[in-house]
Amino acid sequence: MRLLVTRPEPDNERTAAALRVRGHEVMLAPLLRVDTIADAELGAGPWAAILITSANGARAIAKHARHRELASLPVLAVGEASAAAARSAGFNDVTSADGDGGDLARLAASRFARSALPLIYLAGEERARDLAGEVAMAGLKVTTAVVYRTVKEAAFPHQVSEALGAGAIDGVLHFSRRSAESYLDCARDAPGPALKPVHYCLSARAAEPLVSGGAARIRVAEHPDEASLLALVTLTP
Repeated sequence: MRLLVTRPEPDNERTAAALRVRGHEVMLAPLLRVDTIADAELGAGPWAAILITSANGARAIAKHARHRELASLPVLAVGEASAAAARSAGFNDVTSADGDGGDLARLAASRFARSALPLIYLAGEERARDLAGEVAMAGLKVTTAVVYRTVKEAAFPHQVSEALGAGAIDGVLHFSRRSAESYLDCARDAPGPALKPVHYCLSARAAEPLVSGGAARIRVAEHPDEASLLALVTLTP
């Protein structure tokens, strides 16, 4: 199939390589740009552990002036991709919840139910769910530190616009609700061709803007991870 990957750099290249190994043709259109907040306020500490819901959180804290202070803390990551990013950022005690934000909240509650210290959540500026609130409901204290932001691109790359207009893209991979929103924003002048491909979505939440936008062929991964999304693409549209 001829596929379009919309996730931000640098993860888009890894996804493209995995798809090409499977025999697909791949175009890249990173519709979100991830900006690290270099002077992000973390708070006074100390903390019992770190929560991350994106590899971007791990990459951002690796560049922060207080990285060394946090490096010895255990990290609870939403999935294996974010866990791998945390290990690459110098954290040694890393556990993956292997699921979504709800699974991460439950893992935090089970691991730190007796902790008197708060957890620190390394978050993006815009968040799909209130992870801190969910963890707090279990009786834990959480400090949310915004360490990165995502910025929507204003338009598709020229070659992607041409390919969509010519019907030369069979499927589009969406990894977040915000990237799906950016896709629709970029397609506002020609929504028909952009909605025509099969839309492969990491989660039901990522698919919501496409449902509202009128896309007819939407597929949602069984689990909210890259492996499940790639497996979904192998199925007949």
